[in-house]
Amino acid sequence: MSMNQYIRAIAGTLVVLSVALGYFHHHYWLAFTVFVGLNLLQSAFTKWCLMETFLEKLNIAKK
Repeated sequence: MSMNQYIRAIAGTLVVLSVALGYFHHHYWLAFTVFVGLNLLQSAFTKWCLMETFLEKLNIAKK
């Protein structure tokens, strides 16, 4: 998988998980959804993504 595919899969999983936790457990979990969305938005403009840095340090995916 490419770096973009990893990031999209992880972001999608985190969004679905946090919405489910917000629905079934406590609505404060939706703040995590906002965090993921804001991170995706800022990475579109700055060309830097925190998850990309984590994946590179873990040698999971290379650019």
